[in-house]
Amino acid sequence: MPFAPFDWIDDEARRRAAAGLVRALRPRSAEAGLLDLASNDYLGLTRHPEVTAAAAGAAHRWGAGATGSRLVTGSTALHAELERELADFCGFEAALVLSSGYAANLAALTALTGRGSLIVSDAGNHASIVDGCRLSRAETAVVPHADPDAVAKALRSHDGRALAVTDSVFSVDGDAAPLSALAEVCRTANAALVVDDAHGLGVLGDGGRGALAAAGLAGDPGTVATLTLSKSLGSQGGAVLGPARVIDHLVNTARTFIFDTGLAPAAAGGALGALRLLRREPERAARAREVATALYGRLTAAGLTAVRPDAAVVSVRAPSADAAVRWAADCRAAGVAVGCFRPPSVPDGISRLRLTARADLTEEQIGTAVSTVVATAPREALVPLS
Repeated sequence: MPFAPFDWIDDEARRRAAAGLVRALRPRSAEAGLLDLASNDYLGLTRHPEVTAAAAGAAHRWGAGATGSRLVTGSTALHAELERELADFCGFEAALVLSSGYAANLAALTALTGRGSLIVSDAGNHASIVDGCRLSRAETAVVPHADPDAVAKALRSHDGRALAVTDSVFSVDGDAAPLSALAEVCRTANAALVVDDAHGLGVLGDGGRGALAAAGLAGDPGTVATLTLSKSLGSQGGAVLGPARVIDHLVNTARTFIFDTGLAPAAAGGALGALRLLRREPERAARAREVATALYGRLTAAGLTAVRPDAAVVSVRAPSADAAVRWAADCRAAGVAVGCFRPPSVPDGISRLRLTARADLTEEQIGTAVSTVVATAPREALVPLS
């Protein structure tokens, strides 16, 4: 037989193509040629002069890379400064910066559990949480979406160390988790609560302090937050926030922290610059929510089916995976970039367009985005208006 150990990949590719699930890289230019409603730049800070200057200044001072893992040479005074200011802004005792939000979720879930413990995970959680559960070696109970009673039932079934984990705002539909109810369930069961606030930081809470601050859980002794620096803060990286003893435990046990190169100084500097700008301009958070509400209202008024946004994600239902791909492509051809979510990114199998409500969008741009999405919509996506 010929040596062909990767022939099975061709079969997989044919199956993806038949299901309309082929993905491809689409490199973009540095120039802004499209109206961007596809990125996670919720506050419009990625290209803000103050943020880019902070990133450039950090690179000039500290170098292009961190040079090593955080426990060897990869921790700089800049990393420590960012951790202090993140913890203070979000209302937690301590913070730990990692190379990505993905790494932050893996760190928290693997270091705070292990064999013999239980993780109760929402069915709508992000892939990084799913992977953290798998790598933790803990028993994992996946419960129905946004259902505190199901979480309570799962926790009651386990005798020993346990935690519940949820997104604060779910990336597919943009709906918020019932954090107060989940925290009460965890207190009753003596379990920890881990919340991925990637889509809440910068959008929810007083001045964008996040979903946990909005729910009165910032600094709660049984709650840990994970977040990303790549959305509202316009940079890159992730962090875990919580009680100081939890953060110290992660420094000593979390493999995605111990064995990974530290966050590049430019990313740390950019995130710190964005955080300081948000402190001075807290109105950006409310503006992002205002834009999301406007997008939702105008799209549904035109006959499209969308989920009422709890933060800055606006999700619009598509008739099929193929239709969603064509719809997003037609929007792009008309000058508007939108996200396209298909299986396996959507846990319910329903494909969607995903629009980002950015705080820096003008009324004219909101109107352009809505008219473009409506004009290019598949006929099956429009509900006849009475």
